[in-house]
Amino acid sequence: MSELGLQGLVRGTGHILDVLDVLHRDRLALRIHDGAFSAMDLTARHSRTGELLSTVKFMVQTLAAAGELQRDLQRELTYDGLRAAEAKGNKGGRRPAVAADRTEAVRTAYLEGRSIAALARDHGVSRGAIRTAVADLLPEHTAEGQDVPTPELPVTLDMPGKVADFLRATELEPDERAALDQGVTVRRGQGYTLRISTTRAVHRQLLDRCQPLDGGQGTPTVPAQRKARREYENRVSALIPTGP
Repeated sequence: MSELGLQGLVRGTGHILDVLDVLHRDRLALRIHDGAFSAMDLTARHSRTGELLSTVKFMVQTLAAAGELQRDLQRELTYDGLRAAEAKGNKGGRRPAVAADRTEAVRTAYLEGRSIAALARDHGVSRGAIRTAVADLLPEHTAEGQDVPTPELPVTLDMPGKVADFLRATELEPDERAALDQGVTVRRGQGYTLRISTTRAVHRQLLDRCQPLDGGQGTPTVPAQRKARREYENRVSALIPTGP
């Protein structure tokens, strides 16, 4: 297990030690996934005192501190970017919804074949706002006159780790946060992906949230993050309805 994996398992150093106590009680071992300490059992105890080995305790506290530092740095970078954007007149947050006097024009343009992305650019709003304006015109909309709509089935999608790290430090709606928290970490070489199962709508909302990774409007651009964001966008764009 790496520090990222440990960070995803627990909330802090105290919680880590509590988890290790539970694992020891249930006779379960917890080992580092790879690297120089891959043979270390993080639940190892002294044979006489029964206390956690000092070397193990030091390693756990170091990994927890590294994870906390990573979160703090990501949060600081996000706030710095938001302040820089605000100084240039960009208030940040969600783009406004489609104005009432423009809704009909948006719906007409959509029926004429204009894409959601293009309409969002034309009207200076998010794609989610456009989808809301044309919700009943979307292919996945249930048949007209149906009393109880059929719930949308969840779709499993791998989110690049750099996108997941950014979103964890971002203010999210409850359904977005739940999807992120319930994701399963999958190791990919030196990095990881977060396997998320949720509705297409929430996948699209999460994609909208990580728009700042593309840079612009005073937000610093990190090439690796921008590449990860576009990789995630390609996966979300490839989602197609799979039935009712």
